[in-house]
Amino acid sequence: MEERVRSGVRWTATHGAMRMAIRARARGGNADAQVLVAPALRADPYPHYERLRTAAPFADGALARVSVHHDVCTDVLRSEDFGQIGGFRTERLPAVLRLLLRLAGARPGVSPIDPPSMVAVDPPEHSRYRRLVSRAFSARAVAGLRERTHEIAEELLDGLEDEAAAHGGQVDLITRYASLLPVTVISEMLGVPVPMREQFLAWGDRAAPVLDMGVDWSTHREVERSIVELDAWWREHLQSLRRNPGTDMLSSLVTMVDDDGGGLTETELRATAALVVGAGFETTVNLIGNGAALLFAHPEQRRRLVEDPSLWPNAVDEVLRVDPPVQRTGRRARTPTAVHGVPVAEGEWLVLLLAAANRDPRVFPDPHVFDVTRANAREHLAFASGIHFCLGAALARMEGEVALRALFERFPGLTPAGPGRRRRTIVLRGYESLPAFVGSTAPRHGDQGAG
Repeated sequence: MEERVRSGVRWTATHGAMRMAIRARARGGNADAQVLVAPALRADPYPHYERLRTAAPFADGALARVSVHHDVCTDVLRSEDFGQIGGFRTERLPAVLRLLLRLAGARPGVSPIDPPSMVAVDPPEHSRYRRLVSRAFSARAVAGLRERTHEIAEELLDGLEDEAAAHGGQVDLITRYASLLPVTVISEMLGVPVPMREQFLAWGDRAAPVLDMGVDWSTHREVERSIVELDAWWREHLQSLRRNPGTDMLSSLVTMVDDDGGGLTETELRATAALVVGAGFETTVNLIGNGAALLFAHPEQRRRLVEDPSLWPNAVDEVLRVDPPVQRTGRRARTPTAVHGVPVAEGEWLVLLLAAANRDPRVFPDPHVFDVTRANAREHLAFASGIHFCLGAALARMEGEVALRALFERFPGLTPAGPGRRRRTIVLRGYESLPAFVGSTAPRHGDQGAG
């Protein structure tokens, strides 16, 4: 069976079947399903999420029970009774679809969301992977990257200013700044040649829907092609690092052993590399873009940041709370259990709507208000919680703070140049394009204070 046919069978048995089920639920009035199928609703999904907010811990979702409550989501994320869904699970599929998947075989290439990826497995495998990788993302390591991140931001802003001068003052903040900063940082961390950053952005953009449910056939094919291409590149790159290791994180992982005398296998290395590079810039691109858009829409908050620059770290957490880059996640019950008095069967999936939990009025007063002085902004769940708390959270916060502060301090007259264009993805929320007029500028390389 040729790979295109296999891919078609995989799509039919997974996304194709889910797509039909989600659309049927949407036609029946299910609020969660309607957001999943309607791009117009996803442009501003937050009022629609509120339709799911009742006194009950869970609401009826598109394909599983869903929670919008901060305490319920937190408890599930931290509970040992729940684990990662671990890629697309087949045990709940009808027998005919399970047969089709067996005939089609596994997805080609190592995927960042399927085992042995760190986000798709539970202890003890997860503990071993995280132990080996976590030192690169420690608070000390991130602090050491701050000055370099500031340098990268200033270099990109120089280019942005030059481009604006050549195009009537207009630039695209996503393609020329928000995407390039984090991909440059993560490329240097991983020993990836900087000229590869444009290719990584292209692979990342095409593969981003891998997190979504019920994608169409053409999107599914684009995702699989991108994963195969990226996996092939990692094979060659890791071989090169074995021959000529550097001081970067991947060079360390290639030869590293843990306390038990074991390191990562070839497949585990490729899965880890794909996950780290994807997560290292995908969510941060969206954080920077979402933050810029929120500050455009709330000039009074920009004024507060000018008056008190010490608010920038809190402002980044408020961006993460109000418009998080990752909207939802899922967990699977490892054993029969109960959540807030509600029975949950072994193997059942629960969907945790992180973006709605971040606007829980029981935790955040005036939850729909964007307030950079909010005292408990950091209590958001944008990075999840528990053992799968985002490994790169500290790095994302630092990059978001440096990038946004440097941008608005260099260009105090920055204004939108028309509406931004949102990405089509469901789980990841961000901008594909965000046009802006640069306006007045501060002196180049002055004391911006962002470093």
